Amino acid sequence: MKSPRMSLIFSLFVVFLLVLQAFAEASVDNNGVDSLTSMEEGDGTALYKKYHHPKINCHFACSRRCRKSSRKNVCTRACGTCCMRCKCVPPGTFGNKGFCPCYASLRTHGHKLKCP
Repeated sequence: MKSPRMSLIFSLFVVFLLVLQAFAEASVDNNGVDSLTSMEEGDGTALYKKYHHPKINCHFACSRRCRKSSRKNVCTRACGTCCMRCKCVPPGTFGNKGFCPCYASLRTHGHKLKCP
């Protein structure tokens, strides 16, 4: 038979393991990310996240935008430059520049609008 002292030590060991597991689960949130890395700054963005522009196929977007242009090559070249800088192209073949403010604000050296 076991001695009472050994069963007391075993019981304390089991309690210690349960407490240790509870602390380990409390320090990790539901996504498995350490709670210290997911703390938020004052502006509401997480510390470990950075915003990246989505990938865009500039060739396809510009050929769609310039398909009704009378000077397709000039339009596509200018649109491609604007797309590479702004990472967006407004929908449609003309106008709609409010969807992409960077695209709408780029200017040439002569202060004319660069992007078609």
